[in-house]
Amino acid sequence: MIGRLRCLVLDCPDAERLAQFYRQLIGGEVESPDPRWAVGEGSAVLRGDGGQALAFQGVADHRPPVWGAPEQQFHLDVRVDDLDVAHEAVLALGAVPLGSGGVDDGGGDPAWRVYSDPAGHPFRLVRP
Repeated sequence: MIGRLRCLVLDCPDAERLAQFYRQLIGGEVESPDPRWAVGEGSAVLRGDGGQALAFQGVADHRPPVWGAPEQQFHLDVRVDDLDVAHEAVLALGAVPLGSGGVDDGGGDPAWRVYSDPAGHPFRLVRP
């Protein structure tokens, strides 16, 4: 092993707004700025109950990925108990459904749905 993962950093136009979106989606506490992680003004960190960290870095020329495009690098999976209830909740937070008909349900697999966060990063709601 060469090192340990410190955190996952998402570039975005508004770090505080995106940190608050994910706080409402997955819980945790937002530290803005967190001197241990922040690289300057315009950054925030969401620290989960288990110590995991999701960091957000504001960038002026942020270009969101396109779901399914070759240049897309990753997406987040968020486990939920009820897809329909979670669907309504993430829409209220500002998520945007992706895929055909507005929600990509895995080609008919009701086990997951795909959305983008307010900065355009893809994430999936997945059933246990």
